Amino acid sequence: MNAWKRRRLFAAGAATALLAGTTALPSPAVAEDDDVRVTVDIEEIREPGVLALSIAGDSVALSEDGSTLLVRQFVGTLPTVTVTDTRTADEVPAGAAWAVVGSASDFVGNAGQAPISAGHLGWKPRLIDGGATGSVTEGEEVVTVLDEPTQPGNNVGLADQELLMSTYDSGAVAGDSYSVNADLYLRTPADVAAGAYTSTLTLSLFE
Repeated sequence: MNAWKRRRLFAAGAATALLAGTTALPSPAVAEDDDVRVTVDIEEIREPGVLALSIAGDSVALSEDGSTLLVRQFVGTLPTVTVTDTRTADEVPAGAAWAVVGSASDFVGNAGQAPISAGHLGWKPRLIDGGATGSVTEGEEVVTVLDEPTQPGNNVGLADQELLMSTYDSGAVAGDSYSVNADLYLRTPADVAAGAYTSTLTLSLFE
């Protein structure tokens, strides 16, 4: 091998050795962690308030008391009627007012007796709990067709819707409950046929 070839092989070997000596191994990766805090506020589900009517019982038996030679009278007490308003004032429509009214059907006999018209049934509402605002009041007395009127035109009995309890400002009385009952009296002619009679008194809440 001539000198020129020896010089080339030496140079190639030196270059190879140099490259081998300077090759760097990859460094291990360094992991860096960071956190993101996730939060949420979940509000309690809020149901809207309601205006509702409830009655403490579903029947009342009238018993004879206060009859005269001309008129037989049968009396009882209407079960307590409660209006509950769970609304807030801002849930009540502006200018709203609510009222409970009642009307009765004719008294029907159980043995074919002639019916007694609802006009023979009267009531005198009595406020039990009207709250502190003074905005809830009971209705006026309604007397029977056998009575002289105690208010103009009120001797009609409960044949039509008559006022039991009301407010002129629903917003002012929202968020509370109010209760009322009434003295009931059935007045009939003295010669009314004996037997059992039944009527249905329907109470309705309007706003």
